[in-house]
Amino acid sequence: MGFAFTTDLQLTSSVFKHDGAIPSKHTGEGLDVSPAIQWQGAPAGTKSYAIICHDPDAPLISANGTYGFVHWVLYNIPGAVTELPEGELGYTQGQNNFGNAGYNGPMPPEGHGQHKYYFWVLALDAELNLPAGLDLWQLLAKIEPHTLGMNRLVGTYQRG
Repeated sequence: MGFAFTTDLQLTSSVFKHDGAIPSKHTGEGLDVSPAIQWQGAPAGTKSYAIICHDPDAPLISANGTYGFVHWVLYNIPGAVTELPEGELGYTQGQNNFGNAGYNGPMPPEGHGQHKYYFWVLALDAELNLPAGLDLWQLLAKIEPHTLGMNRLVGTYQRG
């Protein structure tokens, strides 16, 4: 099947608008809790979801050639779920680029200006029951053949 961007699957948040500022509560300068997010319009046959937050503006290139900074990897979310509350700690947490499981919010380098943060929802055609601790690239390798659709919500943040 492969990755399939779709406009039918919509991701929103009650705390920031698309291309809007992420409140400091959800950043490394605040309480560092994940924002509430909701989605709708999943493709037919969706059995589970994965959520990712990635900062492509981060000045980091990994040895494997990937770029940016991963803030959240969450998966094994059942297909009946269509929202995550603020501070979500359930489901299966992957490893972010801070080396932690779970969410660690925006914290661009001092003086680096505004960064964009891409919150992705990926609709999958199977319940994969993947183990905890996968990083973004390990997760993508496992879910790519099962991805029915995906879309993103972009937020911005700049350190004060």
